[in-house]
Amino acid sequence: MEHKIIFAGPVGAGKTTAIQTISDIEVVSTESKASDDVSERKETTTVAMDYGTLDVGGEQKIHLYGTPGQERFSFMWDIITIGGLGLVLLLDNKREDPLADLEFFIQAFRPFIKKSSMVIGVTRMDMKARPGLYSYHTKLNELGVKAPVFEVDARERNDITVLLQALLAMLDPGVKR
Repeated sequence: MEHKIIFAGPVGAGKTTAIQTISDIEVVSTESKASDDVSERKETTTVAMDYGTLDVGGEQKIHLYGTPGQERFSFMWDIITIGGLGLVLLLDNKREDPLADLEFFIQAFRPFIKKSSMVIGVTRMDMKARPGLYSYHTKLNELGVKAPVFEVDARERNDITVLLQALLAMLDPGVKR
């Protein structure tokens, strides 16, 4: 059985890194030299998608798709979510207004979130502690969305594994909570 999980979030939140961290294959990436204000944050950016896989035992495999973070590539978001099982939303706590990013991406992916599930990973909390996880939960309540929120380091396999396990547990009605 094969599943498809989507990674989304703003530029620099760690989507490409997270997929590289957890993938069992070399990640297929569409990184291109950043040419706009993104170049102030990083040298390259995803322009179409990232792709990796994760074998989870038996005949089960998870396909990992990372979306571009820039709104100008948002046409890819609808394409990539087709057939997706769930969403991992990564947010960079060091950005100017990560709670606005949370709201923007929830609105952008709302149709997909409604028919699937979502987990949220907040990166770079070690560089900027505020807003804290409580603020993310408060914003989610304001938006009428339920999702677990974790502090993560996209370079740490265990952190990404926890996100995926939480998402899969939410998707499997047979899992006891």
